[in-house]
Amino acid sequence: MTERTIIVAGSLNMDIVSRVQQFPRPGETIQGDEASYIPGGKGANQAVAAARAGAVTSMVGAVGKDGFGQELIVSLEQHGVNADGVAVLAGTSGLALITVNGGGENQIILCPGANGQVGTETLAAFLKKADGAGAVLLQNEIPWAANEAIMRSACEREIAVVYNPAPARDIPESAFSLIHTIVLNETETLAITSIDPFAEHGLHDAAAHLIDLGVQAVIITLGAEGSYYEDREGFVCRMPARKVTPVDTTAAGDTFIGAYAAIRFGGAPGMSDDATPETALRFATAASAITVTRHGAQSSIPSAQEIVALLQSGSLL
Repeated sequence: MTERTIIVAGSLNMDIVSRVQQFPRPGETIQGDEASYIPGGKGANQAVAAARAGAVTSMVGAVGKDGFGQELIVSLEQHGVNADGVAVLAGTSGLALITVNGGGENQIILCPGANGQVGTETLAAFLKKADGAGAVLLQNEIPWAANEAIMRSACEREIAVVYNPAPARDIPESAFSLIHTIVLNETETLAITSIDPFAEHGLHDAAAHLIDLGVQAVIITLGAEGSYYEDREGFVCRMPARKVTPVDTTAAGDTFIGAYAAIRFGGAPGMSDDATPETALRFATAASAITVTRHGAQSSIPSAQEIVALLQSGSLL
């Protein structure tokens, strides 16, 4: 498959991560085990995941003129992401206040900062990167108006839109026909479709509902239960998760999406030149399995060599 650029338009955050044995109850003060500052943001994480999976990757978005802004850009570049499309705006960069408990689960508070100011300059940056792109990845950590404008521009240029509706929000029905692939977890599936994916026939019913609205392909991620794929052509695939003991689930979903897009739309080789949904799902599942065994966001995302080694080893990891 011809190598094509993956463009990611979305958020860049500095993740301020505290680790605790258990989450505090309302009004309770507890002692944390440690704290760290780790570059993150759903957009930036997905860009790093795509680049580390082997795709040519460009990021468009915004950071602030505070002390974190340049650090966030440098982190992208160190992971092989072209960050020329990241604007530096007045004010603060995005922040994510993350608490991780002893079981590896997390709670996150987002402070958008510059991400909330993303507008026409992001569309302009996207258009400069658009020639030869295989897909654009979008999430819900920048204003919806910017997302929708990029969706429409991508469709005009026959660039696949891969949309991760996280955090979940109301989506205009007119936007679904602009989306090639929607990737959402069980919580987002319930919020957007009002269908419980764990109910009998729930996965198919939720996917069929989204396809009826105009989406070409649906991926529902289910944590330890793996993932479910269904598309307009009637192809269905249930991909089991790899058995792992998680230490931090931060960026697991972003890793999955970036790795999937790298194989499916970016022409990254993976284990072969086969860019079918099933091949991309298998690759993405292995990538996210490695991620949850490591701490942090971008710092936990594996390289293509690590992912391929795991796939070839047959290990349960």
